Amino acid sequence: MLRRSFFTTIGAVVATKSFGQVVTDGTAMTSQIFVERPLSGTPHAGKVLAAIQPHSDDIPIFAAGAVAKLLREGYTGYLFRMTNDDMAGPGTVGDTVLANEKDNDAVAQALGLKKVFNLNYANHQMDKESRLEIRARLIFLFRLLKIDTVICYDPVAHYEENPDHYVTSQVVEAACWMAGGSKDYPEHFAAGLSPHSVQEKYYFSRGPQVVNRVVDISSVIDVKVAANRVNMAQGPAGNHGAALRKSLAERGMKLPILGEDDETASNQFIKHIMLKRDADVGKLHGLQFAEPFHYIGPEPDFVGDYVKKNAVKAR
Repeated sequence: MLRRSFFTTIGAVVATKSFGQVVTDGTAMTSQIFVERPLSGTPHAGKVLAAIQPHSDDIPIFAAGAVAKLLREGYTGYLFRMTNDDMAGPGTVGDTVLANEKDNDAVAQALGLKKVFNLNYANHQMDKESRLEIRARLIFLFRLLKIDTVICYDPVAHYEENPDHYVTSQVVEAACWMAGGSKDYPEHFAAGLSPHSVQEKYYFSRGPQVVNRVVDISSVIDVKVAANRVNMAQGPAGNHGAALRKSLAERGMKLPILGEDDETASNQFIKHIMLKRDADVGKLHGLQFAEPFHYIGPEPDFVGDYVKKNAVKAR
């Protein structure tokens, strides 16, 4: 299944003077954009992230680079898939569910994520589910796994058509906050869990979005390619490059970037065609490849900062 407007909007880069913004494929970028670059060593050791996707191809397409970068810098990571993907893939509905489940596991392995949690809601029907139930399940997982950072769809992205996308993102945002409460779901505490707020959010979007951070993924682009390569059941990835190379050869044509064999063709198709959006965003910031996000960081410690700045020794 090709994501809406994926091949029709990538590569369209437009500058606008209004409010100092830059727009790339419909994405509004604020004039104050932080470029998150690779860090040496493992400065994030001990921290935990949840990569949360409604479908098996969402994280691979939009955020696999950021996930790979943060894991390389010390994070432990988990993959949450909200639906069973029964509406997007090959063969019968049963074939589709199994194919996507296998792909989702393969994506987690390609990225180096520790474990997969499948919540298995019906694809394209999450708007009929109880948001209260979904939120409660996420709060439990955030507390159990002590999640510090989530990577997910943007809860306020514009013109999002897919109910799985906007329901997931809105419920995730609420769960991030409520997981830190001391009175919500006290049975969790009886089971040995503790309140645990999610401190950081990297929100991505497939449509217009206010971006305040881009993540340099140049050093992990091959990991992102690998994550998309194993996403065979849906998405513009898998072995589409090999198929394109064969189709062109039958017409006496070729794309030089696809090389001379199917393996090269599949990888180069993903890197240079499917991920052109990442190249376009990177180019705007002097990078080879980058992913755009709306980032929300930890809340400021106003009291602590004020004390640190103004406290003096008592006489």
